[in-house]
Amino acid sequence: MHSDPTVAALAAADNGPARASDLVCLMWLASPALPIGGFSYSEGLEAAIDRTGLRAPQAISRWLKDQLQLTLARSDLALVAQAVQAWRAGDLARIRALNDWVLQTRESSELRLQTEQMGRSMMDWLRNQQTHSNQDAALSATDADVTALSRHCESPSYPVAFALAASITRASVADCLSSYAFGWAENMVQAAVKAVPLGQNAGQRILADLANEIHRAVADGIARDDDSRQAFAPMLAILSAQHETQYSRLFRS
Repeated sequence: MHSDPTVAALAAADNGPARASDLVCLMWLASPALPIGGFSYSEGLEAAIDRTGLRAPQAISRWLKDQLQLTLARSDLALVAQAVQAWRAGDLARIRALNDWVLQTRESSELRLQTEQMGRSMMDWLRNQQTHSNQDAALSATDADVTALSRHCESPSYPVAFALAASITRASVADCLSSYAFGWAENMVQAAVKAVPLGQNAGQRILADLANEIHRAVADGIARDDDSRQAFAPMLAILSAQHETQYSRLFRS
């Protein structure tokens, strides 16, 4: 991993001091109630439960913590950190390059369809905010931003669309990544609760385990540059591909 002198600056409030409303907006973006379809994906977890007997809460917690550190931190969190900066700088060429990287590195058709569907839904949600809210709406992207993403990226991916929404706030990059990671953690825990199934208390213990690991994943994501950002998880890719033909399933990935 390459050290970068800007890492400390990115971890700080790089767009001015965050307002309380900015942190509320990040909580909003992390909410499973956001209508982008995150609840309908398990990202290979359902296949792992079906094919490997992954059922004990402790085993699922270890699985998801590994997924957080080995896949999310190294790929999506690293990319979101760069995309937030690119949106704030108005660097559309960089945005397109980052979006292309996401689409090119998804390792199964289900994972690619997931990021495309959630990206489209996030853009639709931002347009809806723009249309039905006043000019002072907390999360209202400009026409130029939404149009630019649609024009420069034929299939906007979820990490890039999320970065656009997060960049509207004055929150630090680290806080933006924490929001992204916690939203992912909530969706994964709910997938485990439904797929095993697990009790709600067991689910909350797993979520607590993941929450305690998010700061480390965020720091890892911020520290990565283009050369060290990567999306290589062969076992997860195999499980995702197997999920496509799984006989009985609750989730779309």
